[in-house]
Amino acid sequence: MLPLENMVLCRESQVSSLLALFGERHHFSFPSIFIYGHTASGKTYVMETLLKTSELPHVIVNCVECFSSRILLEHILNQLNRLSSSEDECAPYITCDSFNDFVRLFKKVTQDQGVDDQTVYIVLDKAEYLREMEANLLPAFLRLQELTDRNVTVIFLSQIVWEKFRPNTGCFEPFILYFPDYSIGHLQKILSHDHPPEYSADFYAAYINILLGVFYTVCRDLKELRHLAALNFSKYCEPVVKGEANERDTRKLWRNIEPHLKKAMHTVYLREISSSQWEKLQQDDTEMGQLKGLSAHAHVELPYYSKFILIAAYLASYNPTRTDKRFFLKHHGKMKKASFMKKHEKTSNHLLGPKPFPLDRLLAILYSIVDSRVAPTANIFSQITSLVTLQLLTLVGHDDQLDGPKYKCTVSLDFVRAIARTVNFDIIKYLYDFL
Repeated sequence: MLPLENMVLCRESQVSSLLALFGERHHFSFPSIFIYGHTASGKTYVMETLLKTSELPHVIVNCVECFSSRILLEHILNQLNRLSSSEDECAPYITCDSFNDFVRLFKKVTQDQGVDDQTVYIVLDKAEYLREMEANLLPAFLRLQELTDRNVTVIFLSQIVWEKFRPNTGCFEPFILYFPDYSIGHLQKILSHDHPPEYSADFYAAYINILLGVFYTVCRDLKELRHLAALNFSKYCEPVVKGEANERDTRKLWRNIEPHLKKAMHTVYLREISSSQWEKLQQDDTEMGQLKGLSAHAHVELPYYSKFILIAAYLASYNPTRTDKRFFLKHHGKMKKASFMKKHEKTSNHLLGPKPFPLDRLLAILYSIVDSRVAPTANIFSQITSLVTLQLLTLVGHDDQLDGPKYKCTVSLDFVRAIARTVNFDIIKYLYDFL
């Protein structure tokens, strides 16, 4: 097995802190650890690698997969129950109705598995979803070591800060560890580590340097950059494969890859086309809109929350600010259109064109029209940036030094209605001009 420093790159300080917290196998560790950072900052990978390499008894649960506390608790218990069994053995399924049952069953399972005298680690990935479950769940996990009288550490992995978790009634404070975003030097080192064996490390590092030069300003997500690197590398190698250039002829290699990287800029984060479609596009050397099933705007496939962001932006652009209370506040009282319409306001807002709106108003409307709770994570803000890149939104700057950025929605009513239909949202009900 590779040494830990070769498996986990550019996270030396975080790994050192975690190893110091873990201590020896039989030592009591910190009861709870809260790790936060933006998406693709290495939280899950570092934790999985660290626990597997150290061969520590652990359970890793993704909270997205558990829509109720019962499923979450049963998932943890049943993973624990299979710690010492082989893949072929089928352990009986454990059911758990409450946290009291969980504490009792946890003691029994750890004793049956022979790990009651060493630290057991429970890793809760996407821990922000715990806030949507019972109010007593998070405080109970924070004090699990005390409740079970066992050597157990609960590790929370989240994209949002601890202050968004802390209950109003107070709770046991976890040890907090921050994973910062990767710098461009870190991304260069990590992505260069993936070089294909048939090419030299220097050749692939030069390619990654070009890739980051193009995409780093708009995308710093390691997963997305890794996907883009794998998708476009064959086109970068094309002159070398055909014998038209050697690995050191960077100028010719850049001229060959430049137009294809510009095309790839249109699909950052969005997955507007599949990898097979992209390969066909590269082979045919056609424009983005000429591929069957593609159109730059008419058939763009947006992520789930990007659709609601675009709908919220359209409503903010074409509805007067004073109407937000009427449309998005549940108990606003009865209000007639005439009561809040100015006498001089006779022209349709759709004829006047879109008006700029601040980011705060966009987010307020977004939270009102989405059924589920939306955490204000970096994903939401990156999707807003992607909509600007796709020219579905326009950034119109700041009114003054104290004001935040302002945006305009640039799409037509027909386009946004088509987007709204895909999420079963009736946008007409929320448009002032159609009252």
